[in-house]
Amino acid sequence: MALPNIFSEKVASEVIGRINTLSPEDNPQWGKMNVSQMLAHCNVPYEMVFENKNPKPNPILKFIIQLMAKETVTGEKPYKRSTATAPAFKIQGDRDFEAEKSRLINYINKTRELGEAEFDGKESHSFGKLNIDQWNNMFYKHLDHHLGQFGR
Repeated sequence: MALPNIFSEKVASEVIGRINTLSPEDNPQWGKMNVSQMLAHCNVPYEMVFENKNPKPNPILKFIIQLMAKETVTGEKPYKRSTATAPAFKIQGDRDFEAEKSRLINYINKTRELGEAEFDGKESHSFGKLNIDQWNNMFYKHLDHHLGQFGR
């Protein structure tokens, strides 16, 4: 696994430390989301795993998503700045900074506590069954990308 392991206590703590340096006044270095929207956006992958908030794509759409986005999302290559966002990940309106921050930290901790074994072969909302490396890459890369968007 070339990307840092978000399932490890060390990496999860480092990411949470980066989140804790954010403030509601922070401005993005690129993109359209404010910091509260970014935190809400980073919660979406965890909502898809732990909650029934977002509808699953129909089989045809899921197949298309797998073809077009699976490698980009679950691979090791970093995201490009201002990459197009899937509709379920678009955050509109104001969000409560502290609430979104707290939710994200709780999701990261829950994921770490459940551990790699819980995710190995687990079905993804949009990509089918993923292995540990793919889950790790999806979680870590997304967080790292957006924390970098805010200079963290």
